[in-house]
Amino acid sequence: MPTRVSDTGILEVLGQVPDPRARRGVRHRLTAILAVTLAAVCAGARSFTAIAEWAADAPAEALGRLGVAAPVPSESTIRRTLGRVDAAVLDQVIGVWAWLRTRVVDGRRVIAVDGKTLRGAKDTAGHLTHLLAALDHGSGVVLGQVEVGAKTNEIPLITDLLGMLDLTDVVVTADALHCQRATAEYIVGRGGHYVFTVKNNQRALRNLLKALPWNEIPVSSSIAGSGHGRLERRTVKATEVGAGLGFPHATQVLQVRRTVTRNGRKSVEIVYLITSMPMTAAAPTQIATWIRGHWGIETRLHWVRDVTFDEDRSTIRTGTGPQVMAAIRNTAISILRLAGHTSIAVGLRHHSRDPHRPIDLLHAA
Repeated sequence: MPTRVSDTGILEVLGQVPDPRARRGVRHRLTAILAVTLAAVCAGARSFTAIAEWAADAPAEALGRLGVAAPVPSESTIRRTLGRVDAAVLDQVIGVWAWLRTRVVDGRRVIAVDGKTLRGAKDTAGHLTHLLAALDHGSGVVLGQVEVGAKTNEIPLITDLLGMLDLTDVVVTADALHCQRATAEYIVGRGGHYVFTVKNNQRALRNLLKALPWNEIPVSSSIAGSGHGRLERRTVKATEVGAGLGFPHATQVLQVRRTVTRNGRKSVEIVYLITSMPMTAAAPTQIATWIRGHWGIETRLHWVRDVTFDEDRSTIRTGTGPQVMAAIRNTAISILRLAGHTSIAVGLRHHSRDPHRPIDLLHAA
């Protein structure tokens, strides 16, 4: 990870990204192109064309605060430049910036890891771009992102993603895909803890958890709620486990039973969780809360990028463009959340009404 990034503003951080272009003939600095792109996305721009249109409409005084001089970058300049940027470095420097602006909640930092495929972004071989991201539970800020190559999968890449972060006393939540022994060893070896969902991709482990004497284990918590014509009850049971479970560093197992009644029809879903956190360090109710927070990555990040930014219909495909634009969207979401916007859509509309607003936002970030 680049070590020059300190507790500086996002505009200074963007200046740490190397320019892939030859110096001769360059009219606009890369920092200025990245800055105007980020400002336009904070104002709701979804495509290179929309970014160029925002820049063309913005007053010269406002653009000057981003280091942009007339004539403003064209759509082709923005598209070609961002398609050549080292996306991995961009993600890394932004990740450091984001880490320094998030905080520990209730004495511990909790990070959710999950992947997302960009449905409209295909390379020349027809492969879709798939990205693995880390989200801070407390703030909803994106802490890192790596591309998952077409010839691999998320599992080995999680260590690359987490390698960017200080895992000391951090809890990492992940879905069943990442319930892997090597991943558990890596996280604990770095000083952190894990909370994994266990499903049939680890069939032997799931059968072992399912066979535990749950009928003899008292309920740790029971939460009831209603809404949208349904009644939901969630009960949590937990038990400590020893080395006989066979999963590295596992100390506690949870059974979460979710019963939903809608129009008189009842459905039951049972989920098993495994964690390296002993009961003395984290109560079952706390771990269940972390898992609910993990599932929130779908609505707090993937859903926002899909619905608010219409990412799945984006046809940006050139070079590193898809990952770069995903990083810019992640950064816009993070900046808006750090500025206090609980609704990203409302935040985008607010900043779209005055070109000075997104620029003020970047200078304050």
